Amino acid sequence: MKISVYYTPESTPENEIPDCAVVIDVLRATTTIVTALNNGAKSVKAYSNLDLLTKESNLLPPESRLRLGERGGKKVDFCDLGNSPLDCTVETVSGKQLFISTTNGTRSLQRVQEAKTVIAGAMINFQAVVDYLQEKQPETLWLLGSGWEGGYSLEDTVCAGAIASLLVDTGKPDMIGNDEVIASIALYQQWQDKLLDLFKLSSHGQRLLRLALDDDLKYCSQKNITDTLPIQTSLGLVSLSN
Repeated sequence: MKISVYYTPESTPENEIPDCAVVIDVLRATTTIVTALNNGAKSVKAYSNLDLLTKESNLLPPESRLRLGERGGKKVDFCDLGNSPLDCTVETVSGKQLFISTTNGTRSLQRVQEAKTVIAGAMINFQAVVDYLQEKQPETLWLLGSGWEGGYSLEDTVCAGAIASLLVDTGKPDMIGNDEVIASIALYQQWQDKLLDLFKLSSHGQRLLRLALDDDLKYCSQKNITDTLPIQTSLGLVSLSN
């Protein structure tokens, strides 16, 4: 397995696709996707374009689907929900097909949707991600952060580091695809016991705190509270792994 970490979809190599990609948007798209599927949602389909989300979700009756939309940390007016994992309760999402568009995470999912395997990873399920990767041993693996509007984010990088720290053998440099792998592991090693503190320091964490979303930060900073593993089953559509 050759592992590379990319901080944003914009930083990935052009015209390349890995065998397997783990998409990470800790605050909050992939955390929300993991939570929704854990709480009984049938599937989650990601869109970068809100108009396309509206068009395709309209093909289903309102009682069988939910629209999740977020821009700038705030809920999109015409959507049922924003991008808070805490809104994805069993009562709300069970049995529903979800359609989601967010500022950052859905762009990352679309960047690697042609990969053989696409997984949604977050702090709340990173051990399940690691277990899957150790079993399947993909030849090339990207840990792809979402960042914020094309820029670096601490929370996605530390999650990539959590995953990489359990996969990379530094005695086997052939496993390391780029320097970002070592940098992300170092970040995780420094902050692994203080993730909420790190998230509060991050620029997007500060943005969510200004929106009074403190509880979202607390939830997203928890480690391995579920073994739910969302895997892409068709382009842009993720559901539970078998």
